[in-house]
Amino acid sequence: MIAVVQRVSRAEVRVEGESVGRIGLGLAVLVGVERGDGRVDAEALARKLVALRIFPGRTPMDVSLKDVGGACLVISQFTLAGSTRKGNRPSFDRACDPALAQSLYEHLADQIRQQGITVATGRFAAHMDVELVNDGPVTFVLQTRDGGLR
Repeated sequence: MIAVVQRVSRAEVRVEGESVGRIGLGLAVLVGVERGDGRVDAEALARKLVALRIFPGRTPMDVSLKDVGGACLVISQFTLAGSTRKGNRPSFDRACDPALAQSLYEHLADQIRQQGITVATGRFAAHMDVELVNDGPVTFVLQTRDGGLR
């Protein structure tokens, strides 16, 4: 799994003008599911997201999402599994089958919730408008494979 993680002061996702997910302070997480990803990858990513100390405390990056009482907005983004190595048109050969990708995306959101974090989501496979205020800016790219971080 690939995740682009942004510390936000607020974030929202709209589908056809309707707000489908909104948070205040927390993390906006764009998630791409690749072929070969499994439930253990979603579980490892969820644990890392909740424990990641990227909020200001005594130092600029000292406190976790759980510590600040933040929320998480999880948004599916299959283009993260795309490749632009050859030519000018992206290839999505590495992207997971949509049915399995949706299941893993939902499992990730559930795993974050099980750790006591409020989770909002986008709508899988929909065209979404994402609006956020990146706090910092702070952005990380996380990748998991076989239950471990890469």
